[in-house]
Amino acid sequence: MSNSNVYTGDAVCLRELGLRDGLQLTKSWPGTEAKKAWIEAAHSAGVRHFEVGSFLPVSRYPQFADVRVLIEAVGDLEGAHAMALALNERGVDDALATPLSELVIPVSATEEHSQANMRRSRESAIDLVRYAAEQRGSGGGPTISVAISVAFGCTIAGEVASDEVLRLLESCAGAGADALTVADTVGYAGPKQVADLCRELVARFGHLPLAIHLHDTRGTAMANAHAALEAGIRILDGTLGGLGGCPFAPGATGNAVFEDLVFLCERSGNPTGIDLGKL
Repeated sequence: MSNSNVYTGDAVCLRELGLRDGLQLTKSWPGTEAKKAWIEAAHSAGVRHFEVGSFLPVSRYPQFADVRVLIEAVGDLEGAHAMALALNERGVDDALATPLSELVIPVSATEEHSQANMRRSRESAIDLVRYAAEQRGSGGGPTISVAISVAFGCTIAGEVASDEVLRLLESCAGAGADALTVADTVGYAGPKQVADLCRELVARFGHLPLAIHLHDTRGTAMANAHAALEAGIRILDGTLGGLGGCPFAPGATGNAVFEDLVFLCERSGNPTGIDLGKL
């Protein structure tokens, strides 16, 4: 049994990814105590889902050296859920040894981005999803969440067919994924493209928690977020201040601004439980 109950009902859920996606491109970052203060302040404003880092070699990614400490810190807060990424088997093993709520495994929509981001093929990335589900077993553990990177276009490979994204999602669900995300990693999407793909997601995978991860590289994140909401997506990602981007996708700067997502949802009649003033 997984922790898929981290997503319940039909209410909109906003996930704050600043401590992972926000910090992976920065040259400097807050210390552990400052990160804890960030989490506590956002939690007091009503944020409940925090992506706190990646299980990657500390020598290459020192900004994530305290990922285990932050998972514990989130776990100490009422109703809060910690998310983290893993890109290989060792990362999965390390993640499963913590009280993580949600383990995120990226699967690229293009082979070129998969090699740049994970140094493995897309099929091998799906094998990693299967490995994570098998290692977790049925006795409890984190939600296994898959995020399809560059799902709306890739700065390395170009256009991405929605049918290919849906095929990959089908394979990931078959491999044991509990929740699915489509990511506009490089900010290529427009509202029509988002609406079309999200309607297909809801039609095919509506029994699973479904999320969208947007970047504002070209100023379309809020229009795309609204299109996703209208199409039935209820989980959206952002970072405080729009910090961050993917280091392995050229031009992938600027996440969706979390504060703007809160405002958009509230003004669209989708309560978030987040106090924008406190945020």
